[in-house]
Amino acid sequence: MKGATTQFVCSQCGYNSSKWLGKCPDCGSWNSFTEEKIEDKKSVSKDNSQYSSTTLAQVPYENEFRFESGISELDRVLGGGIVRASSILVGGEPGIGKSTLMLQVVAGCSSRRKVLYVSGEESASQVRQRAERLGLDLGSINIFCDTKLEKILSVLKNEKPSLAVIDSLQTLATDELTSVAGSVTQIRNCCMEIVSMCKAIGTSVFFIGHVTKEGTLAGPKIIEHMVDTVLYFEQASMGVRLIRAAKNRFGSVDEIGIFTMTGEGLEGVKDPASFFISERQESTLPPGIAYTAITEGTRTFLVELQALIVDAKTGYSRVYSDKIDSSRVTRVCAILERHAGIRLADKDIYVNVAGGMKVNEVSVELALAMALWSAESQTSLPAKMVSFGELSLAGEVRPVNYGDRRIKAAAEMGFDKALVPASMNLDNSRILLKRCQKVRDAFTFR
Repeated sequence: MKGATTQFVCSQCGYNSSKWLGKCPDCGSWNSFTEEKIEDKKSVSKDNSQYSSTTLAQVPYENEFRFESGISELDRVLGGGIVRASSILVGGEPGIGKSTLMLQVVAGCSSRRKVLYVSGEESASQVRQRAERLGLDLGSINIFCDTKLEKILSVLKNEKPSLAVIDSLQTLATDELTSVAGSVTQIRNCCMEIVSMCKAIGTSVFFIGHVTKEGTLAGPKIIEHMVDTVLYFEQASMGVRLIRAAKNRFGSVDEIGIFTMTGEGLEGVKDPASFFISERQESTLPPGIAYTAITEGTRTFLVELQALIVDAKTGYSRVYSDKIDSSRVTRVCAILERHAGIRLADKDIYVNVAGGMKVNEVSVELALAMALWSAESQTSLPAKMVSFGELSLAGEVRPVNYGDRRIKAAAEMGFDKALVPASMNLDNSRILLKRCQKVRDAFTFR
């Protein structure tokens, strides 16, 4: 009998190699290869059945395509609710509240439909203690504690719940594979089997997934392709949790859910428009502070950009920024040096977004330039002024989308001035507009 052979699999992308490699040639990650035994392929009998296709018009229409989770912020990110028979992967750092949120979801759905919470990391008594602490109805939540795939599939097939939560994907294992739980092969096969079962019986399933130290979901990338939706749970400052969709087959990926952790669990922030603006008693702003309006899906937020510029402590300047891409900050600094005559090459530059929210829009570039100019010149900007616009490498201020929504949100928050691109057609009845065509024109605003 031929001895068992092994292979080396990248834990990040699933790339296979006959020998151990220090760097994965597919995804570029280092020291990510683990040794796994190659399983013998099962013999499959020939299927002589006759199959045929059907037209879309013959497919029966489902009246209840979506149903609400009971948490409006989560429904917003999912595109209006949980899609029937869909699979959703939720990732986040340990302790951020993934299990708490999922327990609240099954409790919110339990009054109208059958739910199942599968726990592979905690015992049934531990889950009950958390549910009691959150004030949930214990009698309406079914729980099953095991990590064996075959047992979980049997429970799903027998009970056919409308909603199931698997906590967590990395704890699952099947007896058909000899590799340990959490390995690439186990995660891939267990996820595929559960997704197939849930689609067959009409069950919507949430998978809770671990993340790596880089903040990405642990396991091979193919897992993200198997599921319909991928959600990331992030933590900002002030105890705020943000949930975003990195992939959504049934809705937009632009929406964002904002939660705060309370004694009763995670609660959605009802009016987040000004949530990320610091409250100050002074009538004037400190130098280096600028306000901008950003859009996330159907929402508009007012955020505060903070800049600090000091002499470089070493022989070259450095940029410190994690909430705004540091390459964007470097590019805006280069534009200011070339087209506004502001020397920043010998400075250390610190940039932050109040409240800990990550900002990716190009519309923040004008406000970022204003904050950097204010910090370098030690000049305070008007306390009730908002600015938005994209900067070109030629020093032009370019228009951005949803200008009227940004102006409306700023006016509702009490702002009375706006610095905007000259080419944008905006309603100026709500707020005093200052239009600028070049970035150097922006600094004449008072």
